[in-house]
Amino acid sequence: MVVPPLLRAVIMGPPGSGKGTISARIIKHFGMKHLSSGDLLRDNMQKKTEVGTLAKSYIDQGQLIPDDIMTRLMLNELKGLDRYNWLLDGFPRTVAQAEALDKECQIDTVIDLDVPFETIKCRLTARWIHPASGRVYNLEFSPPKVQGIDDITGEPLVQRDDDKPETVTKRLQAYEAQTKPVLEYYREKGLLKSFSGTETNKIWPHIYAFLQTKLPDVSQKDAATPR
Repeated sequence: MVVPPLLRAVIMGPPGSGKGTISARIIKHFGMKHLSSGDLLRDNMQKKTEVGTLAKSYIDQGQLIPDDIMTRLMLNELKGLDRYNWLLDGFPRTVAQAEALDKECQIDTVIDLDVPFETIKCRLTARWIHPASGRVYNLEFSPPKVQGIDDITGEPLVQRDDDKPETVTKRLQAYEAQTKPVLEYYREKGLLKSFSGTETNKIWPHIYAFLQTKLPDVSQKDAATPR
């Protein structure tokens, strides 16, 4: 039996592009290991590892974490996943990180969620929360019965700083400035596969069909065979 080569994939997309939802579906259907730089950072900061403490010192000063620290963190984690298909999320964020990753392993495909910034702005700025309970409302999909008021307690809803229009614009501009060169880097290598659209549920079938050419759908197989 020929063992298919392992798939090394990266998912990219601006904040609010549906990356979390799509990643969760990829993992469920294709059994890939998901490595998120954000999750890994939080975990290391919580455990107060050497890299975590170092990263936290930059974050506390409002600075970007240097490439070498992020690269060290991610590559170290990837060593334990060498027998698995994996999906990188949130890394590489810069061309320097992409080049460092290339030295260690061969990336097969880069999935780019190409969602218009206007769509993302509407999506993120429509989000309001009830601070005490953590209930989340979205003015487009699941609005409160009375605008600005929590359905259950009648208390006022607030908008997180991250979801305020001016902050969303800044985050999108930062993503574009930092990540566009990375997309170009992978496009030149012929690895970039862009999926355009305004709705995650409409983009997903195209990503699913694309990945099916590379990996079997394990969610169906698991249902048929006992563990």
